[in-house]
Amino acid sequence: MEWLILAFVLGLTAIGVPIGYALVLSTAIFLVGKGVAPLTVIPLNLFAGSSSFPLLAIPLFILAGGLMETGGISLRLVNLASSVVGHIRGGLSMVTILATMIQSEISGSSVADAAAIGKVVIPAMEKRGYPRAFSAAVVSNAASAAILIPPSIPMIIYAWMAEESVARLFIAGFVPGFLAGGCMMLLSYYYARKYNFPVEDAFSLRRVGAATLESTWALLIPVVIWGGFLLGIATATEVAALAAVAALVIGAFIYREVSWHFLVRVLRDSSLQTAAVMVIVAASAVLGWYLTTEQVPQKFARAILETTNNKYLILLFLNLFFFLAGMFLHSAAAIILIVPIVMPLIRKLGIDPIHFGIIVTINLGVGQQTPPVASVLLTTAAIADIPFWEVFKAGYVYTLVLVFVTLLVTYVPWLSLFILDIVKL
Repeated sequence: MEWLILAFVLGLTAIGVPIGYALVLSTAIFLVGKGVAPLTVIPLNLFAGSSSFPLLAIPLFILAGGLMETGGISLRLVNLASSVVGHIRGGLSMVTILATMIQSEISGSSVADAAAIGKVVIPAMEKRGYPRAFSAAVVSNAASAAILIPPSIPMIIYAWMAEESVARLFIAGFVPGFLAGGCMMLLSYYYARKYNFPVEDAFSLRRVGAATLESTWALLIPVVIWGGFLLGIATATEVAALAAVAALVIGAFIYREVSWHFLVRVLRDSSLQTAAVMVIVAASAVLGWYLTTEQVPQKFARAILETTNNKYLILLFLNLFFFLAGMFLHSAAAIILIVPIVMPLIRKLGIDPIHFGIIVTINLGVGQQTPPVASVLLTTAAIADIPFWEVFKAGYVYTLVLVFVTLLVTYVPWLSLFILDIVKL
C-alpha cells in the first residue's frame, strides 16, 4: 500500500497540482487514512526539511547565475569561447557548448545556463544561417550536460539527501561533464560538415588574448569557487555566497552593466526560483519522514534483491527509473522522492554513493530534454519563440549522446572517481 502514495503524487501532478503541494497533500491523506501519526508532524517536518545550512547554497547560486546574465559576464564568456573554437566549421555551435560549460562553473542551474547563454547565441546563430530550432536544441542539451560541471544544484540536493560531501560530489562531476560536452562538440562538427555550416573568423592569438583579458574578471568567479573548495577554507554555502558577491561586484562596479533596476529584477526572479525549489524540498521532508516510518526503502531494496543481485542489471534498472522520473518530475523533486528509497540498496550493493550521485545527476539532465516536463527544453524554446516539439526534433541526437555518456559513466566508475584520488579530498 505504501507505493500508492507515489502514484498519488504523480496523479496529482498530472492534473496540474504543483509538486510541492502534491507531496504534502498525499502524505496528509495517507497519515489520516492509516493513523500513523497526528497531522502536527507535517509543519514540524516542513520546517526541518528547509532549515539545513547546506541548502542555503541553492538561492545563492541562483542569484549568482542571475547576476551573470544581467551583468555582462555571460556575454564575455561567449566571446572568449568564440575566440578559441569559433574558427572551426560550425564553430558557433561549439562556442555555445563551450560557453555553457564555463557558465555552469558559476550558476549551478541548467535553466539559468540555458537562459543566460540562449539569449546571446540563438539570435547570433540564426544570423549566421543556423536553423533556429537547431540553435535552441544545442543550447538546451548543452545546458543539461553542464549540470554535471559544478556547482550544481541537483548535486547539492543529492548530497543533502544521501548525507555525502558536496565538495567530493562536485569534483567527481568534472570529467563526466566535460566528456559530455566534448561528445556534443564532435556531433556539432559532424553536423557542420554535413550541412555546410559557416566558419567564423580565422583563429587569432591576438583575439584570444583580447577576449581572455576582457573576461579576466568573469573567470575569477570559478577561481573563487574552486579555490575555496580545494584549499578547504569554505563550505559549499560559503562558496556560493562568495560567488554571488563576486558576480555583483564585477557586474555592477567593473563591467558597470548592473543598474538598480536590473538588480531589483534579478533579486525578484531569484526569489521566485528559490521559492519554487524550496517548497519542493520542504514538502519532500514530510513525505520522506512517512516513507522512512513505513520502511519503504528497506522494502524496495529487498524486492529488487529478490529479483536479481546482479549489480549491473540493477544499475540499468535504476537508470531507467530515474530517466522516467526525470520525464515527469523536476530534478529536485525526483532526487528527493527517489534517492531516500534507493540508497539502502546502493549501499548494500557496494556502489560508491558519489558515483551514484553522478549517475542520478546526468539521468535527470536527460530528463530535462524529454517531454512532458522538459524544463530546460521549454526554456530554450521560449527564448527562440518556437514550439518545443521543433526543438526536440532538432536536438534528439544530442540527447542520445547524453544517454550514451550516462551509460558510460554508469559502467565505468573510474571516470567519476579517479579525480578524487588525485586531489585527495
